[in-house]
Amino acid sequence: MSVGSSQAKCCPFMVSGHQVGWVPPRVVTELGRFPEVFQLQRGTVELSPGLESYTQRSAAVDTVLHCLREENTFRCLRGWRDEKYEVMPQFCDPPMLCMERSATCLFGVKRYGVHINGFTRQPDGGVSMWVARRALGKPTYPGLLDNMVAGGLAAQTSITQTLVKECAEEACIPECIAKCAHPVSTVSYTYEDDEGVFPECQFVFDLEVPQGFTPQIGDGEVLEFYLWPMDKVKEALVTAEFKPNCALVVLDFLIRHSYLDPDTEPHYQQFVAGLHRSL
Repeated sequence: MSVGSSQAKCCPFMVSGHQVGWVPPRVVTELGRFPEVFQLQRGTVELSPGLESYTQRSAAVDTVLHCLREENTFRCLRGWRDEKYEVMPQFCDPPMLCMERSATCLFGVKRYGVHINGFTRQPDGGVSMWVARRALGKPTYPGLLDNMVAGGLAAQTSITQTLVKECAEEACIPECIAKCAHPVSTVSYTYEDDEGVFPECQFVFDLEVPQGFTPQIGDGEVLEFYLWPMDKVKEALVTAEFKPNCALVVLDFLIRHSYLDPDTEPHYQQFVAGLHRSL
């Protein structure tokens, strides 16, 4: 975590001997009220060993979260999504349980998503990028610039399924175009705010959108789509207009497609290293 992080005060969140997150002190205090689910010992928060299966663990944690939600204990639970995220030590590991999306920051568990850089090649050979502006009613970062399509990886849903679904829902992009997206990178980072800790990894795709095709507003999460030349994208990137993690995904695109040069960009190495932080 960055300077000013509360990591030193957080307790490791353990499931069956594996660390899967970091629990802030104020959350630890509340979890201590549920000893049949969470055991507090030696500076750790451990899910009860008696909960041996994915189903048992998920159900027990869900019961606690519903209780905390009803009590209005944590502000993040007011944004309850009825969407589950898998919890596991590493992405390659079998999931150990699933958890309500809005609650993951309380446990500092790793969250995964899919972000798509949409771009179109112009007749003169230049490249323009599709940029979305988030709807003003979004609960987080309303009105800021976003990638063309992005979405979290829900439980028991593959990366490709998420990509196709989000393309259709957010931008009315048909499956035949969405499936032309190429996996190109991951971007990983951790941030925290007064709601909790957010270790995140985004699977990044590039999608060349055919000339003449325009993304359309689908589920209302986008206010407007823009097709901008790369110089304008670069100008916007150094302002506060982009949602922070989406800015990282665009920065990754600029580096991979040589829109930034290490001879002229003094922070080139720091940019590359910063895009791939350990979770």
